[in-house]
Amino acid sequence: MNGKADEKAMDHRRLGRALGLFDTDPLMGAGLPYWLPDGAVVRHTLEEYIRDAERRAGYRHVYSPALGKRELYEISGHWDHYRDDMYPPMRLGAEEVVLRPSLCPHHALIYRSRSRSYRELPLRLAELGAMHRAELSGVLGGLTRVRAIHLNDAHVFCTLDQAVAEARAALELIARAYADLGIEAVRHRLSLPGAGGKYVADPELWRRATGLLREVLAEAGVAYEEAEGEAAFYGPKIDVQIADPAGRESTLSTVQIDFHQPARFDLHYVGADGAKHRPVMVHRSVIGSVERAVAHLVEVHAGAFPAWLAPVQLVVLPVAEEQAEPAALVREALALGLRAELAGPGEGTLGARIRAARLVPYQAVIGAREAGAGLAAVRLRDGRRPGALPVGDLLRRVAGRVAARGTALWD
Repeated sequence: MNGKADEKAMDHRRLGRALGLFDTDPLMGAGLPYWLPDGAVVRHTLEEYIRDAERRAGYRHVYSPALGKRELYEISGHWDHYRDDMYPPMRLGAEEVVLRPSLCPHHALIYRSRSRSYRELPLRLAELGAMHRAELSGVLGGLTRVRAIHLNDAHVFCTLDQAVAEARAALELIARAYADLGIEAVRHRLSLPGAGGKYVADPELWRRATGLLREVLAEAGVAYEEAEGEAAFYGPKIDVQIADPAGRESTLSTVQIDFHQPARFDLHYVGADGAKHRPVMVHRSVIGSVERAVAHLVEVHAGAFPAWLAPVQLVVLPVAEEQAEPAALVREALALGLRAELAGPGEGTLGARIRAARLVPYQAVIGAREAGAGLAAVRLRDGRRPGALPVGDLLRRVAGRVAARGTALWD
């Protein structure tokens, strides 16, 4: 297969449809994909993984609406600096509301909903929330550029002395997630402002935030490149870059230190001295948007997801109809929380069924000998055959690997 053919074969748009993960419909609209059952499993599992990782890291989860008054985005600066990427306002009586392009203004309002003490900081608020961006039809593509985005977002409200440690911890959380997902960062980029009026005009803000992010990267021991013109309109950011099979780069994860929004929303905390102080806002996204993350996972793994993320984790393959145990094995697997299916003789020859289940991490073949002894002949997706195991041992091994997450199929 030549390079272009190989690139096409690995394209998540082709693979996603072939594997029954997602699709689109003109009546729903361009850039608005829907998720099919297997794709919904991958998405849900990924969402639960990141929520669990955030809980363990001390984040507290919130929900906020996907709409906001135009005034909210005027205060945040989005209306002045980001309006071209936002949907037009909708009039509701005397008010104008817009579909949000970002979650940070909502989290700023949650922070200022009551008085805060320095004892509460750092306050880590996380949300996997919907936002909408008015992408032009010419740039839309599969799951990588969409108009309805579900972002793994979080904002840490902290003191200035805490900001570097919080941003560094966010980088560590990103690295752990990449290892569990079996993906790699091709480089880290310090994204800085460029020329023009796209950026907030506050040189001191940029100097302070950029200096802190350089300190974060130095402490983390991460090599990076600087890129002008890639910053957010309100501040610099660390972008974690990934690459598709053709070598095209995109940003998946980000870490930002922001002095702008806390000032715009007049955020405060009461310090140990009893006086009001301005918090720093650390923005971070571990896996970016769910859409882009799944697109990258599809291409990196060619649909053969890590076992914990796979739509089907175990397929049970009875050799003949006479084996009565397979259905019971599936029920036991389901009771352990595994995603298991039965592929019986009615679905074709054993060889055909094994080929059809080639992306399933674990296959349990049960013939007459195995059924009589309470065993299952184990086949792994990578071609290894650990041999016949007692059914209980097999299920415990598989459940253990799934619970451990990571990319290893077998101990």
